[in-house]
Amino acid sequence: MPTYTALTTLTGKAPAEALGEALERLTPEPTGIGVFEVEDDSGLWEVGAYFIEAPDEAGLALLAVAFAAKPFTVSELPETDWVAKVRRELSPVVAGRFFVYGSHDADKVPTDVEPLLIEAAMAFGTGHHGTTLGCLQMFDALLNEGLTPCPVADIGCGTAVLAMAAARVWDTDIIASDIDPVAVEVAEANLAANGLTGQVRCIEATGFDHPVLAEAAPYGLIFANILMGPLIDLAPDIAGALAPRGYAILSGLLNEQSLDVASAYVAAGLTVVSSAEIGEWTTLCLQK
Repeated sequence: MPTYTALTTLTGKAPAEALGEALERLTPEPTGIGVFEVEDDSGLWEVGAYFIEAPDEAGLALLAVAFAAKPFTVSELPETDWVAKVRRELSPVVAGRFFVYGSHDADKVPTDVEPLLIEAAMAFGTGHHGTTLGCLQMFDALLNEGLTPCPVADIGCGTAVLAMAAARVWDTDIIASDIDPVAVEVAEANLAANGLTGQVRCIEATGFDHPVLAEAAPYGLIFANILMGPLIDLAPDIAGALAPRGYAILSGLLNEQSLDVASAYVAAGLTVVSSAEIGEWTTLCLQK
């Protein structure tokens, strides 16, 4: 059975949220609605709706005019087994000593690697995205340079693949946090699937606003694979939570955003040790 999406953009958070609410009153009703800020400093917001029946395009056109949005782009999506598709297309990822794979590739895991099992259904943090891959490569490089076990925080952990990488090589205090409670549940499930239950503490937190994070500081290593805006906002907190000579590995950055983020952390007292681009994404490694 085909499904449908309807997407538009407009300026401003309040109008975007109001348009999202208005979409709920369409007939047929959408089964899902998303309102997201476009992360390019344009001030634009994207509003999208998902339908299991053909949407009322006349109604969508009226809503676009009423809220000063661009005309909706309506697309028909064929019925697809997305997990099967992802499994076919996402082959294992090698990042130095780390080998990220799905259970469908369990027979391909070499004997001389640190394996990290992330299922294909867990879309963000499988290791295929340039940001996650960059963080793993940066961590592997620090290990090769002799970085010794130290307390670790994985801020905005998603699937917790970065926290699990640390747990694979170190017996130390590791905390994985995320603002999204579902991500925390996913992180705990992934730890169990990898036989790492109890080696990483998973908590729901916004930035460093949690007593567990405060009590475990200072950290020798902080991962933060999020977005430019939150990374800049967190610069003083991350710098303050790092031990002297501790490292921060940051990503979630488009290449053109890396200078602004690096500048915020230099102003907070850190030094850029290295940076790497993978496609359109940059990963930064900084030291206190």
